[in-house]
Amino acid sequence: MGNHNHHHHEHSGASLIDAARDSLVSSGEQWTSMRADIFEELARHERPASAYDIADNLSAKRGKRVAPNSVYRILDLFVANNLALRVESANAFLANSHPGCEHDCIFLVCDECGEATHIDNDEISEKVRGVAKAADFRARRPIIEIRGTCASCS
Repeated sequence: MGNHNHHHHEHSGASLIDAARDSLVSSGEQWTSMRADIFEELARHERPASAYDIADNLSAKRGKRVAPNSVYRILDLFVANNLALRVESANAFLANSHPGCEHDCIFLVCDECGEATHIDNDEISEKVRGVAKAADFRARRPIIEIRGTCASCS
C-alpha cells in the first residue's frame, strides 16, 4: 500500500477564493458579499483565526460593526461545506487550502506561536474510524489535534 499521505493542489490567494466560491455554489449555497468577505479574511490568516478576530477586522474594513454571531454562522457553514477547518481546542478556524476535499483533520498545533499545520493521513484516519466502529459508533468527522511545539519555536 505504501504511503497514504496526500498532497493536493494547494490553492492560495485568488485561486483559493475562486475554488471556495465554486465549491460553495456547486453545493447549492449562495456566495454573498458577506460570505466572500469572511472567507477572504479567513484566507488572509496564516494561523487559525477566531470569529472575534474576523468580526473585528471586517468591522474596520466595512466601516460598520459585524457581529461575531453572524461570523460564527458563516464559519460553521464553511466548515460544513469543507471550505474551512475548525481547530476545536483553539475555537479558531483555518481556510481549507483544498476546498470541498473531505479528509479527516489532523492538526499539529503549536502552543508557542499558535500555528496549526493540517496534515492528511488516510492510514491514521482509517484506524481511528475502525476504533469508533468497533465501539459501535458511527464517526461523522474525526478531528485529531496534536498539541506541542513547531520546528520554528523548538
